[in-house]
Amino acid sequence: MNDTQEKTLLSFGHGYSAKALARRLLPLGWRVIGTTRSEDKAADLVETGVEPRIWPGANMTPALDAATHILLSAAPGEDGDPVLNALRQEIADRANQFEWIGYLSTTGVYGDHNGDWVDEDTALTPATKRGIARVKAEADWKSIPDLPLHIFRLAGIYGPGRGPFAKVRNGTARRIIKPGQVFSRTHVDDIAQILHASIEQPNPGAAYNVCDNDPAPPEDVIAYAAELLGLPIPPAQDFETAEMTPMARSFYAESKKVRNDRIKTELGVNLIYPDYRSGLKALLSVETTGKRTAPSPHRDLSV
Repeated sequence: MNDTQEKTLLSFGHGYSAKALARRLLPLGWRVIGTTRSEDKAADLVETGVEPRIWPGANMTPALDAATHILLSAAPGEDGDPVLNALRQEIADRANQFEWIGYLSTTGVYGDHNGDWVDEDTALTPATKRGIARVKAEADWKSIPDLPLHIFRLAGIYGPGRGPFAKVRNGTARRIIKPGQVFSRTHVDDIAQILHASIEQPNPGAAYNVCDNDPAPPEDVIAYAAELLGLPIPPAQDFETAEMTPMARSFYAESKKVRNDRIKTELGVNLIYPDYRSGLKALLSVETTGKRTAPSPHRDLSV
């Protein structure tokens, strides 16, 4: 198909990142079908131009028949990937119908590297239950013959509605200090442009790290957010003695810096927000003015 008006994206688990991609595709004439679990969220999707399906529950065969592209955002559970559990055979039977399938995974699949660099060729040695589940889900999707699968390993996601400013303002932000700890992160608009670039240049079997150029200690991000707000920098707390939920503490079990060269060399992506400083400045502007800045072109044609 060459006419973009004939393109249909079926988005399973149509959440934060998928909505950002839909904002790019809908103005180009795409049809976007998104699954959600609740009637209230379905109504919200209608307002954005997305056709909702309450799933599990809805008969997904008509949507699968219409789909030229699939985005998989639903996280695996204890029993595996929910889409594969319910629809594996229907998807496998249509493998040659789809032009592109994108699976949103996590950089947690690489495990802990004591602050060293990893890239897409680094062995997958996850250290958390979440990372282990993602490695299994990646392998399960790869096992379907002839599927045009693309894997996107996302770093920590931030963007409008997901940032540090609210906690800094209300005094609940904490600068947890664990020596050597470093995280990579990515703005949701960059996730969307990377997915879009891959859709335009499919390379089935490829895996891409989705992150910015500047992995940094988490306490630096909190400090910069406070600086932008003109508020006192939250006091430092030692990781070993800080009160944290098991989930929050588990994020500190892994420390690594994630390389993103492949999205640039293969997809020609120019990051909109190449570091957390530019991202937070833009995020504060959105919160202050209510206006989103227009995303920049995703391709560097000189590459």
